[in-house]
Amino acid sequence: MERLLLYALALCLGPSRAQLCPPRCTCQNLSPSLAVLCARAGLLFVPGLLDRRTAELRLTDNFIAAVRRRDFANMTRLVHLTLSRNAIRQLVPFAFADLRGLRALHLDGNRLPAIGAQHLRGLPNLRHLILGNNQLQAVAPGAFDDFAGTLEDLDLSYNNLARLPWETIRRLSNVNSLSLDHNLIAHVPQGVFADLHKLARLDMTSNRLKKIPPDPLFLRLPVYAKSKGSPLSALVLSFGGNPLHCNCELLWLRRLAREDDLETCASPPELLGKYFWSVPEEEFVCQLPVITHHTGRLVVTEGQAATLRCRGAGDPEPAVHWLSPEGKLVANGSRTLAYENGSLEILVAAVQDAGAFTCVASNAAGEATASVELQVSPLPQLADGTRPPAPGPSDILTSAKAGTDGSAAPRNGGVLASELSASSALIRWVPPRSGPSVRMYQIQYNSSSDETLVYRMIPPPSRAFLVKDLAAGRAYELCVLAVYDDGVTALTATRPLGCVRFSTRPGSPQCRSLHAHFLGGTMIIIIGGIIVASVLLFIIILMIRYKAQSGHEGPKKAKVSNVYSQTNGGQPPASRAQDGADDRARELNGVAPSKDCEKGLATRGQEAGAGETPSPRRRKWSRTSLDLQSKCPAPGRAEEQGNGALRAW
Repeated sequence: MERLLLYALALCLGPSRAQLCPPRCTCQNLSPSLAVLCARAGLLFVPGLLDRRTAELRLTDNFIAAVRRRDFANMTRLVHLTLSRNAIRQLVPFAFADLRGLRALHLDGNRLPAIGAQHLRGLPNLRHLILGNNQLQAVAPGAFDDFAGTLEDLDLSYNNLARLPWETIRRLSNVNSLSLDHNLIAHVPQGVFADLHKLARLDMTSNRLKKIPPDPLFLRLPVYAKSKGSPLSALVLSFGGNPLHCNCELLWLRRLAREDDLETCASPPELLGKYFWSVPEEEFVCQLPVITHHTGRLVVTEGQAATLRCRGAGDPEPAVHWLSPEGKLVANGSRTLAYENGSLEILVAAVQDAGAFTCVASNAAGEATASVELQVSPLPQLADGTRPPAPGPSDILTSAKAGTDGSAAPRNGGVLASELSASSALIRWVPPRSGPSVRMYQIQYNSSSDETLVYRMIPPPSRAFLVKDLAAGRAYELCVLAVYDDGVTALTATRPLGCVRFSTRPGSPQCRSLHAHFLGGTMIIIIGGIIVASVLLFIIILMIRYKAQSGHEGPKKAKVSNVYSQTNGGQPPASRAQDGADDRARELNGVAPSKDCEKGLATRGQEAGAGETPSPRRRKWSRTSLDLQSKCPAPGRAEEQGNGALRAW
């Protein structure tokens, strides 16, 4: 009895478990877990009927385009997930957040453009991450943070990566294999692999590396080119297919004891195409840097900007830095900017900045120096012994919203806006009472809705200016500056006279113009309608006249046909005289038919009496007689009508 109950229970539970297996998939019950195999099933989405006991899910070679948040919800037992060779373009943030037990994630062979900081969240136990053969162009710095301490295998090969989150890679302390081959990587930071003590395989093949910086990891472990035959404690390093620049910077790599892996040199020209491991160490040389050109002596006025230029050449290309007259390294600060091309810009020069700056160009072979003299002239003294405000840069288009010394320009300092309208304003100002002679005045303004400054240059005798082309109903801020010579150098300086704020009046001209446009359009429509109606009326009149002319031409054609038929009938002259007499008698009786009717009837009688075969002419006459028969009364009827008329008379 117990066996029968167990058998019945198995039959009941069997179909229910079979329903949990998605269509087109194969399910393998590996008690207590489950493996779902859906390879090459033509799936467009992740199957929705997945058993929560699933430990392995393979969805390779399908057409899945996106991974959604609900696709793997509550699948906490999933250990191995394979989504290789699909068409995945989109990963929803936190799509794998419930897969806390996942150890292997395969996303290779898809079309992922980037990996964001939240795409791989919620995978604290992940050990194998395969992202090769995608279209990756960027990886966010925090993309691997959740599994940085557990990841053992990272594959980013065959992508379009030019940069990597090197700080995150530096923290992959448990990684054993790192595949970065077939990308666009051109730079590797020095010492980035120093803390990867378990790294056994590093593949940098087919990138854009010209040099590989020395790393303590490479010096600590024996380096091999292939994993086959290498000891477990060795490091397999592959860097073939890169445009290596074989100079002294790669001498450390050349001295490593490893077999030839057919890496070649791309430069310098004398080593082009030679095998890296066959080039003697003596040929891995560098060239001392040389300063090719630099600024000789620069003179500026106090408060102006100064740009010192320096450029060097060598192999490898030297880096340029600057030393102040006190011998200190000049770095980027509030007043200084150092550029990669070797230029040093002092935004606001001070008298204490004067002296000899040193340009230093250095590379692996050594360094070269050059001295640049900077002279800073103090501000000129005016006639009354005072100093004018510190001038700004030599460009006369410097904004006057802030004074040259960093203080705000005076408001309404002798500047007045009057005669305001919707599109113009009259600006008046008071010229400076002291100081050097003014070369010109400069007006600059902008509206509240646009930060772009508009400039106007005014001749020196002017004391007012009408600003036009303003927008209606807007607030404006306007400043007036005096442009003058500083008296020491040939450079020009500016001095703000004051600023004013005003608002233009709200404009109704736009409404009027709109009304005028509306009236103009209405008139055009009316005139066009009149023209169209006139053309239609003219066409109707032409049609009526044509129909009227056609109606008059019809009877005329019939009469001519009758006369023509009568003439072709060949009636003798004697009968014509008789016909004339009969016509006069019928006219007296008041029942005379028309000549056409009489002649037509007479001709018919002759044809009937003759009893001959009608000729073509007579056939034509017979057709005409049919028309006359419908129009003319019979002879007997005509006589009766005439007799009745005589009796009545």
